[in-house]
Amino acid sequence: MRLTRLSGILLHPTSLPGRFGIGDLGPQAYAFLEWLESAGQTLWQVLPLGPTGYGDSPYQLFSAFAGNPLLISPERLREQGLLSSADLNSFPQFPTDHVDFGPLIPSRLGLLTRAYQNFQRAATPSIRREFEHFCEERPWLEDYALFIALKQQHGVEHVWTEWEPQLVSRHAGALNLWRRQLQGEVEKQKFWQWEFARQWQSLRADARERNIRIMGDLPIYVAHDSADVWSNPDHFQLDELGNATVIAGVPPDYFSTTGQRWGNPIYNWERAQATGFAWWVDRFRATMDQFDLFRLDHFRGFEAYWEIPASEPTALNGAWKHAPGQELFTAARAALGELPIIAENLGVITPEVEAIRKEFGFPGMSVLQFAFGKDPQAPDFKPHNYPRDRFAYTGTHDNDTVMGWWNSSGGDSTRTDEDIAKEKAYAQAYLAVEEPREMNWVMIRALLSSVAAGAVMPAQDVLGLGSETRFNIPGTLGGNWRWRMRTGDLTPEIARRLKKLVDLYDRGGTDD
Repeated sequence: MRLTRLSGILLHPTSLPGRFGIGDLGPQAYAFLEWLESAGQTLWQVLPLGPTGYGDSPYQLFSAFAGNPLLISPERLREQGLLSSADLNSFPQFPTDHVDFGPLIPSRLGLLTRAYQNFQRAATPSIRREFEHFCEERPWLEDYALFIALKQQHGVEHVWTEWEPQLVSRHAGALNLWRRQLQGEVEKQKFWQWEFARQWQSLRADARERNIRIMGDLPIYVAHDSADVWSNPDHFQLDELGNATVIAGVPPDYFSTTGQRWGNPIYNWERAQATGFAWWVDRFRATMDQFDLFRLDHFRGFEAYWEIPASEPTALNGAWKHAPGQELFTAARAALGELPIIAENLGVITPEVEAIRKEFGFPGMSVLQFAFGKDPQAPDFKPHNYPRDRFAYTGTHDNDTVMGWWNSSGGDSTRTDEDIAKEKAYAQAYLAVEEPREMNWVMIRALLSSVAAGAVMPAQDVLGLGSETRFNIPGTLGGNWRWRMRTGDLTPEIARRLKKLVDLYDRGGTDD
C-alpha cells in the first residue's frame, strides 16, 4: 500500500453528538468532517459499522456485511420526506454524554419503521427500482434480512440454535414458509440496509471532497449468533446442533491474567481453502466498497490462532493452531488487487506473522501507551524505533485514555503499583516532560513528530478526557461502547493546535 504522512482521529460514529440518543450519519457527522479538515486531519478511523447484538459491541455483530440501522440519521430521513418534523419533535429525550442502549433501541427502530411505512406508501417507481437494484446486487442481503426477521419472531435474546430444528438446519421448505410469513419484516430490513448504504456513501463523498480518508475496521471473527454463521455453517467448526466446538480468544496478556475468551466460533479453514476463500474475498470486497483503508483486527490470528475448547470457562487452556493467512491474502489480492490493509499486529507476534505482513506490504501498528512498561513489544512501541510502515496510536479503543492512564494510581490485573510507578517515571523521562499537566498533548506531539506514516489519536485524547470516557475495557460486559461527545467539545482552538502540529511535522497527507 502506498503510504503518505497523515494523521487522524479515532471516533466511532455512535460517539458523535446529536439529539437522538446516539451518534449517527446525519449533520453532526458532516460537522465532524468539517472540523477534521480545519484541524489538518486527513483520516477518520471508525470501528466496525455492522448491526450490534448482545452487549452492543461493534465486534459482536449480527452480520459481517450489513450496516447498523441505529446509525441511520432521522434528520436525513426527514430531508427525504420519509419522516416529518412532528416525528422528530416527539422523539424522547436521552442522555447527551452516553448512549443508553436499552430504551434507545426501540425508540430509534420505531422511527425507522415509520420511515419504511412512508416509503411503502409514497415511493415512486424509479426509487423502487433503485431499491430493488440495491437488493439484487447484494447476495448476502436475503439471508441477513430473514435472519433478523426470525430473531424478531423468536425473541432477540434467543440465539439461532434455539429455533425450530428445520430452521436451524435451513430446510428449504421451512425457509420458504417463514419468508412468506415474514415478508413485511424482511423487506423492512432490506430497506434499512439501503438507507444505511445511501447515507454512508453520501458521507464518504463529502470526506473525499475534503481529502479525508475513512479507515474502517474488519474483525477477524464473526459472532456465533449471526447471519454469517447461520447461513454458512460449513465455514465454521460447529457440532450437529450448530453450537461451536472450539472458540476464539487470546492467552494471558496486558489486559488479563486469564487471557480473553471471546466466544466467537473458529473458521473451518479447510473448507475456506476448498472454495478459494470465496467468502473472505466477498467480505474484503464489501469492506473496500465501504472504506478507503481498513484495520485488520487480530492480524496475528491469520498465521496462528488461539483455539479454546468451548467448554472452557477461561482462555487459559487453549492451543495455537496454524491458519492459512498467506494463501488467503494471495487469493484476495488476485481477485481484488492491492489490499488497503493496516495489520493490527499487537500481542504475541512471531517472525512468521511479521513475514506475512511484510510480504503483502501491510503497515503495522504501535501503541504509545505500551512503550514504557513490561509489554514484550514495548521496544517496538517507542517512537525512536518506529519504521515508516507503521500506524502509531496514543491508544486504541481498548485502552484507557491517555489522561486516565497517566492519572491512574492503583495496580490492575497485570500491573502492580510498583509497575505503574516505574512506567510513569520512564515515560516522563523519555518524553522529556517536567510538568506533565497535558500528557495527552505531549504524546500526540511524539506521534506526529515520528517517522511513522500514520498517527492516530482517539478523540478522548485530543480532548484530554479521563478514564470515565474510556470506550471499552476488554474482557468485561456492560458499560462499554457508550461514550459520546457533546456538541462543541471539539473547538476551533483545538483544531488550530492540531493544525499547527500537522504543519510542523508535514502530516498533511503528502507522499512519504
